[in-house]
Amino acid sequence: MKHRTNGLLLLATALLWTAPALSHDFESGSIRIDHPWSRATPPGAPVAGGYLKIENKGPDADRLVSIKSEIAARAELHESIVKDGVASMRPLDGALEVPAGQSVELGSGGIHIMFMKPSATLKKGDKFKATLVFEKAGPIEVEFVVQSMGSRAPEESSDHGGDHGAGQ
Repeated sequence: MKHRTNGLLLLATALLWTAPALSHDFESGSIRIDHPWSRATPPGAPVAGGYLKIENKGPDADRLVSIKSEIAARAELHESIVKDGVASMRPLDGALEVPAGQSVELGSGGIHIMFMKPSATLKKGDKFKATLVFEKAGPIEVEFVVQSMGSRAPEESSDHGGDHGAGQ
């Protein structure tokens, strides 16, 4: 019986140590940011995209009001739209509302982050930091993981690091 208990304890400890390596989440207050990622860029690319999921666990709506990152001259929220069969992209007017108790997905083909004039070519496996500034939750520092150039969704097998609080 003692060996079984020790084995279960060892398994539980191993799961606790490996679980953070599988996640890539950042939290501050009621806001949780899930898996920030970007795509690799060709040399000299004028922009890079940023994608993630924002979850508001709180009782009040919050708004993403700005984004900052050292890898770009500026970062903006953009929206891809199709109107009369023609696809276009434009900066999002104002802040991004994150309703209470709901999630907002920033993804390819919809609302996303544009990193304007990146200071370096992004390569698969690279990581870079950015700060998302919310009206109520304040600044949340996140880390984007760069995936392959053709990625359409987060790659779960990437090395994502662990859980992080704001400012880490």
